[in-house]
Amino acid sequence: MRYDEYRAHDAIGLARLVADKQVHPTELVEAALARYEQVDPALNAVSLLMAEVGRARAAEPVEGPFAGVPFLIKDLLQDYAGYPTASGTRVLQTLPAESHSIMVRRWLDAGLVIFGKTTVPELGIKLVTETSAYGATRNPWNLNRSAGGSSGGSAAAVAAGIVPVAGGNDGGGSIRIPAAWTGLFGLKPGRGLLPCGTKGGDYLHGLATEGVLSHSVRDTAAMLDILAGPDPGARYQYDGPGYVFAEAVCNPPRRLRVGVAPDSPIGTTVHSEALRATEHTAALLESLGHHIEYAAPKFDGGQLAADFSTVWAAHVAADVDQIRQRTGASECDFAFDTRVLAAAGRTTPASELVAAYERWNDYTRALAEFHEDYDLLLTPTVARPAPRIGELATPSVLEFLAGPLLQLGAGRPITHNKIFRDFVIANLAVVPFTQLANISGRPAITVPLYRTPDGLPLGTQLVGGPGSEFLLLQLAAQLETASPWAHLEPPEPALTARCRRSTRAASVLTFIKKPRWPPESTFARSPKSPAWTPIPSTKTT
Repeated sequence: MRYDEYRAHDAIGLARLVADKQVHPTELVEAALARYEQVDPALNAVSLLMAEVGRARAAEPVEGPFAGVPFLIKDLLQDYAGYPTASGTRVLQTLPAESHSIMVRRWLDAGLVIFGKTTVPELGIKLVTETSAYGATRNPWNLNRSAGGSSGGSAAAVAAGIVPVAGGNDGGGSIRIPAAWTGLFGLKPGRGLLPCGTKGGDYLHGLATEGVLSHSVRDTAAMLDILAGPDPGARYQYDGPGYVFAEAVCNPPRRLRVGVAPDSPIGTTVHSEALRATEHTAALLESLGHHIEYAAPKFDGGQLAADFSTVWAAHVAADVDQIRQRTGASECDFAFDTRVLAAAGRTTPASELVAAYERWNDYTRALAEFHEDYDLLLTPTVARPAPRIGELATPSVLEFLAGPLLQLGAGRPITHNKIFRDFVIANLAVVPFTQLANISGRPAITVPLYRTPDGLPLGTQLVGGPGSEFLLLQLAAQLETASPWAHLEPPEPALTARCRRSTRAASVLTFIKKPRWPPESTFARSPKSPAWTPIPSTKTT
């Protein structure tokens, strides 16, 4: 199958070709692998290639609504038995998962052909996918720009046409942020709709949820149908909406009241292009008959950012400690950013952590009050176009000053330093709009309706009330019909041209050699090599 034939279909379209016997799954996986070989050297979207796993599965009879469709899972929380979930860190590169996660099992049950894992920042903690272990993941629309994080590898792979849809998860915007910067549709489901994580159902105190990034609304809707359903071991239980999400794309929504809030909730600057993207979406909504007016939930955005960061840092500290116990790794085996956040988490008094978590209720109620008057909240997804590779790297002066303190275990002087606080604010200023939906557990989408004058995608966000996934999908399908985006592709020369490297940090990140799995094998890069047999397991966590 030629690439243009492969790219002309979304996942549902490819599944129909397989069902109608117009194409065999082996042809699809070879098309995906050929595209991977063509563009991934420039993108660094795939951190672990499982080519022989994909080929073997495609050669066997597969059933399900997505039977035979090539698929990539995110290298964070999405365990594939016998292969490592490295979570962007060297520490976990040689530790294979004992069983499939619930999400992976449901994707396999749907007939998808998994052939690799996508690159993530270390432990998923950054808004860009740049690591010392795997290098920088680049934006297919401009290789000097970031694809975002933490689902940056999945976003780059879908945007570049390696797969039509890929796995993601979202704890603070990690589906919506990369989707906004790479021209994709991204949905963060509401809390409890999908099972979350490998062994826990309440990761990040309920901030995180699983999902996908896709070209088409109907692919995401159909994915929800195969993934939704309770996890018996999770604290949040939701039996389901009682309807089929795929049907959302068939009928437009009723006339909606949409409140538009383009200003940063933390008082920082919003780029003029992000404002134009929001105005563009608002104008399109109004042309479709929806009621639009400027309105915003009433809450302290600065305090929300602080409370989100407090809980986030505590989880990073817990993750680092737990990984060290499992592996025997030292603190120095983690990236500097991870160590600093872990230090911030360890030095936060328990009373401050509890107070921050309890204030989440205030933000949730503020959003609920907003939704009493408006069906949806419209904001920019991100406050600016995609940053350049290395632009958001930790300042060298902070590393120089903080390094000795970290070795001494003196975290509090670091986290209370003005340089550190300014660095945190500078990063939050890029993505101040997405955390509210995670804290409140509300569904939210980003729609790729706008391009900057230099051709960069810049998405906008819509946040709904509890259980509004069907409504959001209806509206997204209506927008997709009015202003189609799935056919848009990055300029092909951008995927193969030698990109400019403006900083030393960016250059170093580009040439990191990817690890192989298993360590002694080379089959991942050589189709002719014998396949390695992973640890056998049929257990589903």
